[in-house]
Amino acid sequence: MLPPKPLLFHSSSTTQHHPSFVGFLIILILLFPTLTNADCHHEDQDSLLSFATNFSNLNWSAAIDCCSWGGISCDDKGYRVVGLSTPERGLRGAIPSSLKNLSSLSFLNLSHNFLSGPLPDRLFSSFNSLHTVDLSYNKLSGGLPDTLPSTLRFLNFSSNQFNGIIQTASLQSLQSLIALNISNNSFTGSIPPSICSSSPALVILDFSLNDFSGNIPQGFGACSNLEVLILGFNNLTGKIPIDINGVLSLQQLSLPGNFLMGEISESITNLTNLRSLVMFGNMLSGTIPRNIGKLSLLEKLELHINRFNGTLPLSLMNCTKLKLLNLRVNSLGGRLSDLDFSNLSQLSIVDLGENQFSGVLPKTLLSCRSLTAIRMATNKLEGEIPPDILELPSLSFLSLSNNTFKNITQALNILSSHKKLTTLILSLNFINETLPAEGISGFQSLEIMGLGGCKLFGQLPIWLMSLTNLEVIDLSKNNINGTIPGWLQTLPNLFYLDLSNNSLSGSFPVALTRLPALASQTVLDQVNSSYLELPVFVAPQNASYLQYNQLATLPPALYLASNNLGADIPDEIGNMQSIHTLDLSKNNFFGTIPSSISNLTNLEKLDLSDNHLSGEIPSSFKSLYFLSSFSVANNNLQGSIPTGGQFDTFLDQSFEGNPGLCGPPMQKSCSKRSDPPLSSPSGNKKGPDIIMILGPILGFCFGVGITLTFQTFSILSKRRILPRLIHRYQLEVSCKRIQNCYPGNVADDDPTSAVVLNPDFDDALEVFGELLGRDESAVFEIAVIFGGDVDGKETLGDIEAEEGIRHGLSNGWPQSSKFPTNNPLSNGWPQDTGFWD
Repeated sequence: MLPPKPLLFHSSSTTQHHPSFVGFLIILILLFPTLTNADCHHEDQDSLLSFATNFSNLNWSAAIDCCSWGGISCDDKGYRVVGLSTPERGLRGAIPSSLKNLSSLSFLNLSHNFLSGPLPDRLFSSFNSLHTVDLSYNKLSGGLPDTLPSTLRFLNFSSNQFNGIIQTASLQSLQSLIALNISNNSFTGSIPPSICSSSPALVILDFSLNDFSGNIPQGFGACSNLEVLILGFNNLTGKIPIDINGVLSLQQLSLPGNFLMGEISESITNLTNLRSLVMFGNMLSGTIPRNIGKLSLLEKLELHINRFNGTLPLSLMNCTKLKLLNLRVNSLGGRLSDLDFSNLSQLSIVDLGENQFSGVLPKTLLSCRSLTAIRMATNKLEGEIPPDILELPSLSFLSLSNNTFKNITQALNILSSHKKLTTLILSLNFINETLPAEGISGFQSLEIMGLGGCKLFGQLPIWLMSLTNLEVIDLSKNNINGTIPGWLQTLPNLFYLDLSNNSLSGSFPVALTRLPALASQTVLDQVNSSYLELPVFVAPQNASYLQYNQLATLPPALYLASNNLGADIPDEIGNMQSIHTLDLSKNNFFGTIPSSISNLTNLEKLDLSDNHLSGEIPSSFKSLYFLSSFSVANNNLQGSIPTGGQFDTFLDQSFEGNPGLCGPPMQKSCSKRSDPPLSSPSGNKKGPDIIMILGPILGFCFGVGITLTFQTFSILSKRRILPRLIHRYQLEVSCKRIQNCYPGNVADDDPTSAVVLNPDFDDALEVFGELLGRDESAVFEIAVIFGGDVDGKETLGDIEAEEGIRHGLSNGWPQSSKFPTNNPLSNGWPQDTGFWD
């Protein structure tokens, strides 16, 4: 994927570009000098040629006037180079020091390249007219320069590897600074308290995605022109300073992912120009400001994952421009039907999940015709789903799980008429009702159906066969009986099927192995990769929530655990080449384990425990290099446990309950059984005694007897099996960026590597733990491959990130221990199946 177009300011799903941003971009265009036909100054041309010797892909030629070179602009008076703009040119290496010889430079843009190392010493000391610097999206390191030109107006160092403390002296001269973006680096220390006094003209300030600590300083009130303040995803503590609420020009206030606590002051309602208020992922408490309705221009309110309580203020309904309302994971309550949502005509997304709201689904909410996504999961709502929900023509996401809704037949009949509905999660409702066997038609766009934990009776309904866009089905933890129908194979996009914890019987249908999306990586790659309107959560037992913003990042899986399935596991199971998780535990399967499972080279979790399987564990399983979770416990298996590959990482719990198994990690050692050459009636005599008996009988062949004796001892010594010493290595990687990790930034097909796939940036330099998923606009998938050796060392065991993440799958949330305990973050692959939310 190509990197995003170069912008001066940080862009993410939590950042909206308001008219002010457009104005600044226009200013940039006006400030950017135009090309002229004049001959450029010879000193400038020499400096640029020296600069270009480091980057062969610039293709600058001394035979052509430098004012005509791509990315170069000159003034129309002294023919001096005043602009250098080479974004997205694939430039690699350090910034050459010859750059500082361009003394007339006013515009510098080297963004979206692969530049690395520290900035040249005193790089900016010779520039007297420089007003714009954009070095974003590179690999530059070191601290912020001690000296910056006083003429600077726009400075963007975002998305690099800069570090260290921001010295007050570095900013003191920046009296004309309008925009400062140093986000997505590793700066530490406190936020400079004098930043607004030294740069009173600041309009945009973005310090997000760093390691700043301490309190947010007082002093932002001096930034009387400040419109955008972004300090999210740091380690900031304490209360939100009151003087921020005096910056009346503020349009965007973003402080998510810190340790902020205390209440939001009522004085925040003085910020009447505010369009976006984002404070999720903190420890804020108290009530939502009673007069928040004064923020009449507010378009985005994100206060989720905090500790707010009380009811929603009635004045919130005066925020008529509101488009996004997310208050999920708090302790808010009250009857939702007491609120009149009908004035929120622009409301597109509402997430009130995991609170304590009661009553029925408010009809006034269903009058907000712009709604595309609703989550009311894990509340105390009751009643039936009203037909009024059909008045939402654009609704594509609906999650009402873990409430007490009733009448599943009516609910499905109503919702099936929604032509744009792609995600429907109704888990933990309709308790002990019967799943309708027929009569449901529609759902023409449905991709996700979650009905887990409802204790529904009945069989798998045949009307599911008509939902050809289905990609995910969760019917776990119900009372569904009968056999698994073969017609499931006709669902062309189905790659995640959870039928665990039911009463299904019969055998494993061979037809299931022909599910197109599980049998072909090519088909799976066609699965819808667009972002969901809201993230979905899978809540397995004994694990934290697993959050997904994109279906394409959900591991392909088949969960059939805890049923009454029996017979042999078919060899055809090896056809499911795309599957990542296969759970057949707690059934009645018997026979041997098919060796064809070793064909499932993408397999990460395999659970065959608590069955009646016999025979040996196929030794070919050690070639499953992605396998991180494995169990065959409580079966009738025998023989030696395979060694090598991932099998040297599994503990004895994976094999317990099989008396016939031997070898590491079990305490029982293996010994080869052999028939003795001859035995006495007592059966207690060993080989040497038999030789002594045979000796007199064959005395006339003494020489032959001696020979036989030596041969027998030789045979016995060869049959002696010494316990094999297995060295189990635990390889732990503590790093921030993948290129600094042992065994190094290796190729994707290296079986010892940790592979990071990042769809938002070409260069995979995102952190395992600290930066993983910190940008809500990004999606990351980690595949950790074990096995092989590097420099003669076994590389078995877990490769873990700095924050202790194992096989992390993040989509929109930082996986860090710094977040509150009520934060539903992912911490590894599921240990068991669960519900969707």
